[in-house]
Amino acid sequence: MKKHILLVLAVILVILVRQVDFFKFKDHTNGPKVFDKTTHSLSDPASLWIIVNKKRPLNPPNYEPNDLTMPKVPLRREPSSVEMKVRASAAKAMEELFDSAKHDGLSLALASGYRSYDMQKTTYDTEVIGYGKKFADTESARPGYSEHQTGWAADVGPENGECVVLDCFANTPEGKWLAIHAWQHGFVIRYRQSTKAIVGYKYEPWHIRYVGKELANEIHKTNLTLEQFFDLPAAPNY
Repeated sequence: MKKHILLVLAVILVILVRQVDFFKFKDHTNGPKVFDKTTHSLSDPASLWIIVNKKRPLNPPNYEPNDLTMPKVPLRREPSSVEMKVRASAAKAMEELFDSAKHDGLSLALASGYRSYDMQKTTYDTEVIGYGKKFADTESARPGYSEHQTGWAADVGPENGECVVLDCFANTPEGKWLAIHAWQHGFVIRYRQSTKAIVGYKYEPWHIRYVGKELANEIHKTNLTLEQFFDLPAAPNY
């Protein structure tokens, strides 16, 4: 009888040990993965996730990336122009993006990439002279407030020159393709329709921002702006 009781206790002990081991070593990685919004800085000008808008200027204002690279893609300007350069990882992703478009029978070209503080000042001042300050602020960033200065943003268009940096780009085969596929290569359409009150600029179907595939996928799934996704204040004006 004593041996039987000891045997039963031994069996119970084995079962308990196995249950402890199960809960201790159970693989919890199969659950939904939580996206880590702190992976990259939102304020460091060199960060992949830097968010620049009318409320968030670059610091320092004259920041210059240290790895500007000319992507091996069709260019709107001469290769000697610094506007034909973007950050190195963005250049590689752009090459993949353009190759994917080419595979689908479409040819994209880089219209404008990096712009220095001085270049952006010239661009903005020209808009102000031509259209007035109020209108200029709806479609051109003031110097020190431009995504182009980070080296992560670019304006693209059809290689044939049709509707380059114009609203009609959205209705071209290239524009429609870009709207559907940009996120798959780590880019987002930064200034989308009906987001002016948040991002501060009118719809620019040609303006893409490289954020990496992981974040681009999240933006695609949630259909949010970068400001909304990271719970930042809207930036409709300065």
